[in-house]
Amino acid sequence: MTEFFFRVAVLTVAAYFLGCFNGAVIVSKYILRDDVRNHGSGNAGLTNFYRTFGGSLTAVVILTDVLKAVVAVWAGVFLLGGFAPGFWGDDLVVYGKYWGGLWCMLGHMFPCMFQFRGGKGILSGGAIAIMIDWRVALVVWGGFLILAVATKYVSLGSCWAGASFPFATWFVFHDPILLVLAVIMGGLILWKHRENIKRLLAGNESKFSLRKKKGVDKA
Repeated sequence: MTEFFFRVAVLTVAAYFLGCFNGAVIVSKYILRDDVRNHGSGNAGLTNFYRTFGGSLTAVVILTDVLKAVVAVWAGVFLLGGFAPGFWGDDLVVYGKYWGGLWCMLGHMFPCMFQFRGGKGILSGGAIAIMIDWRVALVVWGGFLILAVATKYVSLGSCWAGASFPFATWFVFHDPILLVLAVIMGGLILWKHRENIKRLLAGNESKFSLRKKKGVDKA
């Protein structure tokens, strides 16, 4: 048991600090020398970065936030799943995916190296969903894309992703521990979008456009 809890501790710390490598902040602050959090909604996420700066560096933001999520989930697989026989079928593998994903999201949303002002977790969370199980990803991403494309409200699709994640988790795994982790992860996404939800209800939420409009993003 000592080794197990040591592995959990290592995974927790590693996944959190992986999450802290926020692509939007790193690119804007250290490459463009203009912190994205000083523009638009002040959010350190992909949507605000694209609307503020646009350009090819958006791909760097995407790559950074996706890769860190992939590495965090795989760290969970290897650290909690171990290398024993039955590695791929062991329940600890799935627990490791969720635990690594959760702490990566926490690092992304509340990065200690950037004054705990991070993003809203959609891009990283979407990558985590794909790494966890294709059925979970289908529900999360399917609803997100349909709503975002149909309404042009990225935040509405994001809220679907957060709200549907626990239901998809329960449908696929029927595991109460995973459900609790999924509720926390989905709840964090909804909480980070609380201002967007207020604007959606009030009818004054900003719609997404492929044309960047500096300083007006609220997504």
